[in-house]
Amino acid sequence: MKPEDLEKLVTRTMPFGKYEGRLIADLPGPYLNWFAREGFPSGEIGQLLHLMHEIDHNGLGPLLDPLRKAPSQRGET
Repeated sequence: MKPEDLEKLVTRTMPFGKYEGRLIADLPGPYLNWFAREGFPSGEIGQLLHLMHEIDHNGLGPLLDPLRKAPSQRGET
């Protein structure tokens, strides 16, 4: 995991499936558990889903809250 992966969790959306368009950080635990049982997709999306599953499973979701600032507050436009 790279530190920038945490920011990706609060900026990237799920590209397919039941929760298409929802932020990866906002995916429900049972959905992440399903991927853990059935297998994560390959590539970056699979890595991010796996990371989010670990965060959710260990009750660490609130650690992402500081990263959820509006882009203008992070110095982006």
